[in-house]
Amino acid sequence: MEHKYIEIVGARVNNLKNISLKIPRNKITIFTGVSGSGKSSIVFETIAQEAGRQLNETFSKFIQIYLPKHGHPDVDAIENLLLAITVDQKRIGGNSRSTLGTITDINPLLRLLFSRIGQPHIGPSNYFSFNDPNGMCKTCEGIGRIVTLDLDKALDKEKSLNEGAILLPGYKPGNWQWKMYASTGFFDCDKKIKDYSEEEYDKLVYCKPEKINSVIEGINITYAGLVEKFISSNIKTEFEKSEASKKKIEPFVTETQCHDCGGKRYNESVLSSEIKGYSIADFSAIQVDELLELIEKINDNSVKPIINNLTERLNDLIQIGLDYVSLDRETSTLSGGESQRVKMVKHLTSSLTDVMYIFDEPSIGLHTRDVHRLNDLLVKLRDKGNTVIVVEHDPDVIKVADYIVDVGPQAGTNGGRIMFEGSYSDLLKSKTLTGEYIGRSSPIKSKPRTSKDFYETKKSILHNLKNVSLRIPKGIFTVVTGVAGSGKSTLVNGVFAKEFKDAIIVDQSTVSTNLRSNPATFTGIMDQIRKLFADENKVSAGLFSYNSEGACEACKGRGYIETDLSFMDSVETICEECGGKRFKHEVLEYMYNGGSIVEVLEMTIAEAVDFFIQKEIKNKLKYIVEVGLHYMTLGQPLDTLSGGECQRLKLAKELSKKGNIYIMDEPTTGLHMSDITGILTIIDRLVDKGNTVIVIEHNLNVIRNADWIIDVGVEGGSGGGQILFEGTPGNLRNCKESITAKYL
Repeated sequence: MEHKYIEIVGARVNNLKNISLKIPRNKITIFTGVSGSGKSSIVFETIAQEAGRQLNETFSKFIQIYLPKHGHPDVDAIENLLLAITVDQKRIGGNSRSTLGTITDINPLLRLLFSRIGQPHIGPSNYFSFNDPNGMCKTCEGIGRIVTLDLDKALDKEKSLNEGAILLPGYKPGNWQWKMYASTGFFDCDKKIKDYSEEEYDKLVYCKPEKINSVIEGINITYAGLVEKFISSNIKTEFEKSEASKKKIEPFVTETQCHDCGGKRYNESVLSSEIKGYSIADFSAIQVDELLELIEKINDNSVKPIINNLTERLNDLIQIGLDYVSLDRETSTLSGGESQRVKMVKHLTSSLTDVMYIFDEPSIGLHTRDVHRLNDLLVKLRDKGNTVIVVEHDPDVIKVADYIVDVGPQAGTNGGRIMFEGSYSDLLKSKTLTGEYIGRSSPIKSKPRTSKDFYETKKSILHNLKNVSLRIPKGIFTVVTGVAGSGKSTLVNGVFAKEFKDAIIVDQSTVSTNLRSNPATFTGIMDQIRKLFADENKVSAGLFSYNSEGACEACKGRGYIETDLSFMDSVETICEECGGKRFKHEVLEYMYNGGSIVEVLEMTIAEAVDFFIQKEIKNKLKYIVEVGLHYMTLGQPLDTLSGGECQRLKLAKELSKKGNIYIMDEPTTGLHMSDITGILTIIDRLVDKGNTVIVIEHNLNVIRNADWIIDVGVEGGSGGGQILFEGTPGNLRNCKESITAKYL
């Protein structure tokens, strides 16, 4: 018989209230609800977790040692589960050898193409790889950049050697290192560096290693110019050095384009082989849509299958809205949204069917104009016979759902229930928070704040920027808009944040990777709480820490015991000694204001605000309430927070400060429509205190509420990198070129 549904019975992961639900197979199901309501607990930590665990069980125990570990989710049963492929927003990362071309497997096809029809013919396809010794530029070893000595920092050209012209550590006049230059007889030690002849300067700076008979000890030593010596003693031996010595040389290091290959990564022989006048490096450097046109012009039957394959893969990248990237783009520079879209491409070419695809907010980083591309993709995956499950807040994506599950009503302990299941049209009629907010849009700000002063950057041509500088008005709320790939992040994070180093970036990266961190330790009030308990009971403050003398001895303050079962999954069981409370028994007898330390840590932030009378504790907690995290408990481990929650917790820490510049990259990620007013209130508070706030954002309600808008475009990639508009939201509507204006 055919199973029409995936059935979940009795799920209790995190805040889920023993819920049961059915998810239709071969349909698009979208999970909605406020941040922290329990969507991810159902989709990722219950469904995806169990699918991964069961898949792993099909391998031998020996192989399982090398597979990612999936524990048992807290659920009574999951029936009719499918093979799950999770496409998340984790950045692809990777090292400097990982590019868009290598990760999408387009590079191997290009290498094959060049090895067959490139002229002159130079060898097999591996010769066309910058990761192969036969193909790479020897100087930079295929990376395209070299780390070298920053001569502006290492030499004071106004001084002579005797006056201490060499500024590197260890080169003070009279030191052994200094004598290696001063006592060679090559230089007049009283002559200022700026007066050296070209020959003398070259000898001092660039001379390759050579044996000389030294005046110092009358022994043969190897002399090398400063740059050569610095590279061989600091950079080539980088990994053996201590952190302290790395720190010492850090100010003198700079990374520059490799002068031998001009940043192209390949050696001369590879670059000499061309197709239609282009080398393989040229093919990688042009953006994907132009590369497709070029490849379609190659009429050679001997390579027809390669051309067809390339065309299909490039088309997939274009379909998904990555037409503006080039194949030589390093994967570590892709944003979360771009990373997710690159991962999607991998699955488009797959002929697997009846698979469960799970997406985490795939609309992140997409301009309103491009959301339809994403929707087409989800439909395409469904129509191939797959089940598509999406966690999403964007109303334009929610529309495409066959079935919607709304989780709520609120966040944290007040969430974890199913509020609605059904179609989009029924959701609009429902009394849920999502149903109420889905059609709302706020008016354009009628009285934006004004500013006469600006922070201005130098002109830049970084990535796709067309020699532009960014002017940010001081003390007001600026939103930087534009389609994906237009250059917004390059301008704000790549140029502005580097020039204005004291700008504070509030992003969604995890707050802390430490298992023992929680909101009380993060805000710094934990020490005060321990002191209150200690003073009240005349005992040591260390007793009220489960990282110190108060820790339960059986589980060392972790609350659970981990049993290692060799080649099988290790098992975590709640510690019987403390019942998971993490403290010794005697500690629980000490009270403050009628509560034990465990009871205090189990309070929500909102309850704790009423419980404590100390002003400093109260204020820090009030800021957490203001960013909408009132439902978290004081002792909740920080590694259980979502990206949006992490970002808001960091914001809470900043609310008391003034005179700063804050940069936020898509702060609405992970936020329900009803929470966006909350984030705007926080931004207003920061600005009213005298801070400057810069936000990169696609959300139209945030854009409408800005004081000042900078629109970058027109398109992404080479069609972007220009500032189209600077001004108030009301005036943006008159900017004909702006794509954002059309949607406002």
